Amino acid sequence: MTPPTARALIAEDEPLLAAALQQELARAWPDLQIVASVSDGLSAVRQALALRPDVLFLDIRMPGQSGLDAAVQLADAWPDPAARPFPALVFVSAYEQYAVQAFEAQAMDYLLKPVQTARLQGTVQRLRHALVNRMPRASNAIDLEATMAQLRHLLATPGLAGATPPAAAPLAFIQASSGSRIHMVPVADVLYFEAADKYLRVLTAAREYLIRTPLKELIPQLDPQVFWQIHRGTLVRASAITAVARDAAGKLHLELAGRPEKLPVSRLHAHRFRAM
Repeated sequence: MTPPTARALIAEDEPLLAAALQQELARAWPDLQIVASVSDGLSAVRQALALRPDVLFLDIRMPGQSGLDAAVQLADAWPDPAARPFPALVFVSAYEQYAVQAFEAQAMDYLLKPVQTARLQGTVQRLRHALVNRMPRASNAIDLEATMAQLRHLLATPGLAGATPPAAAPLAFIQASSGSRIHMVPVADVLYFEAADKYLRVLTAAREYLIRTPLKELIPQLDPQVFWQIHRGTLVRASAITAVARDAAGKLHLELAGRPEKLPVSRLHAHRFRAM
């Protein structure tokens, strides 16, 4: 069975390496169409949503957003997996020791820099086989869930895409600003954290504060049993969750004790609430 012409997007911040990968692909997979080549994770997400490629080649380390984070954001934003399957992912990394172990453990395809012809040919064979043997549309959502599970494990791998080990002891207080004043906010009072532009919002039942610490740096300093990540930019106190609601589009939203707003749950973290 001959597969239809496949379409791919390359995300690589080093132009020479991007050009080299495209040349190698032209030799190993002549009928592959490269629909875009971008240099950062945010552009990769935007272009992938607009162009809907069959394959994504994502550099792990890029300015602003890693290839792994881009894959997570794209998987959460992918509009209708039943109508258009989520792209096959191939991660490109220069960090052999932990990258190989992490990707092989999750059965995710990868290429090491500089790209070797024999390795790329094996990747191309696997991709072509996967595209030809895609199951009927009803299984596409299941395939996306399997991809999300793989990405969750990769995100937790120390040293991969910025993941860091937890701190020795969780934070007890946070220095946060409200207006022109600095407050010592007990972590025990915080209901959720939410990323907003250059700041991180710190929400208690009664107040809102701001800190400049990125969420990625804060997460290892908090107890993961107490605070759950529910979105790329949101961390909630698990014991404050009072209800989980599903909207007409199938998206989950949380209600918290002491707060009027509802917080959206991304696909990556929706597995926590399936039993509810």
